[in-house]
Amino acid sequence: MSSTDLWPALPPFRTGIRGRCPRCGEGHLFKSFLSLAESCEVCGLDYGFADPADGPAFFVICFACVPSVVFGIWLEVAYQAPYWVHLVTTLPFMLLTCIPPLRPLKGWLVASQFFFKAGEGRLDDGRD
Repeated sequence: MSSTDLWPALPPFRTGIRGRCPRCGEGHLFKSFLSLAESCEVCGLDYGFADPADGPAFFVICFACVPSVVFGIWLEVAYQAPYWVHLVTTLPFMLLTCIPPLRPLKGWLVASQFFFKAGEGRLDDGRD
């Protein structure tokens, strides 16, 4: 009996954004806000395979920072707002659009690595 018989394939989006184990869907993926746990406390899956690197930050910069920067530029151009207005409007907007998506994105990327069996690239030298 293989491990795929014991654990059904769970969609990475469903388990990842909730911060759950990509194999069993029950255990916790994180030990703190962005730090991965060593292993799943339910099924024992070792999270050593997981390496999302800068992926979550890249997606946040591309998709969440752009609207907040556009908002700040619009506020400046439309109203010539003083710095204190930017401090109480643009800064909180930027923080609220950039920080909360980091954890779900990191969980989704780790779960996707497990689901698609992603690994480090290796060159094939032609020998069998």
